[in-house]
Amino acid sequence: MRAIATFVMRGPSQAALIAAVTALLSILIPPLGLLSAASVGLVTLRAGPRQGLIVCGMAAVGMAVLSWLALGSPLPAIGVLMMLWVPILGLATLLRMTRSLALAVQTAGMLGVLVLLGVTLGLGDPAVAWAGLLEPFREVLVRDGAISEEASAALFGELARWMTGAFAAALVAQLLFGLFIARWWQALLYNPGGFGEEFRALRLSSLLGVVTLLLLAVLPFIDGVGLAANLLLVLGLLMLMQGIAVVHQIRALKQGRPLWLVGFYGLLVLFMPQSLLLVASVGLVDLWADIRARIAARASQGPGGGGTAD
Repeated sequence: MRAIATFVMRGPSQAALIAAVTALLSILIPPLGLLSAASVGLVTLRAGPRQGLIVCGMAAVGMAVLSWLALGSPLPAIGVLMMLWVPILGLATLLRMTRSLALAVQTAGMLGVLVLLGVTLGLGDPAVAWAGLLEPFREVLVRDGAISEEASAALFGELARWMTGAFAAALVAQLLFGLFIARWWQALLYNPGGFGEEFRALRLSSLLGVVTLLLLAVLPFIDGVGLAANLLLVLGLLMLMQGIAVVHQIRALKQGRPLWLVGFYGLLVLFMPQSLLLVASVGLVDLWADIRARIAARASQGPGGGGTAD
């Protein structure tokens, strides 16, 4: 990763090359899109929004040419520019100016909420549009005998009702992980260990927690999957980020080995979605309970509880 970050910082041409190539390859290998976003983010964080904008422009032209040669159309470059590079440019600029990771995370979440509301208001009933997009996949499963006609209709109908929130949450997750990688690269090159300290201190606004609790309170009184449930997917992602920050800080305070985090992420993946809900709940509770401060106070007292030695 250091080698990629070093190459990106050699100049706008190198950064644009990495951004364009990884964005195009992300069609086949989606995680590479994070490196594309991180390339734009790193340049913006280090050199400012003007240089980030230059990289975006060069990368868009480069990807348009590559996608036209490979796919016969330059249109994917426009989609990546509007949905990935421009938002990450804005978030990186905000982080550079304010030095507040929490503000950047919350802004990304609000972008997701705006996308969700825009799709909902623009389409009226987004589930109908999603059902149309998912229909070819349903037909393939039914034709292959993987699922019955009746079961597939119920399953994909339910899935279509969750898709708007899932799409918005996935967009926010991609932007956040791209920003985190960019910040980590910046720390790796210029401030070793800086991103770890910054992420472990991540603390979101309690207002987000209040909104989340209100949505959870009204959810039982709403029939079916509606706007409130889809909004919870986006806000829940933000709570998840704070929950993960709590876990990292606890590990640091307890001076646990790195293998401890490997086990944590392994369990997080193996026991989804219950594990995600649990960690998000920890993040929500931490907004008021300040779990990290309590554990830090206990750690400073030492094993005997009477304070540390001079």
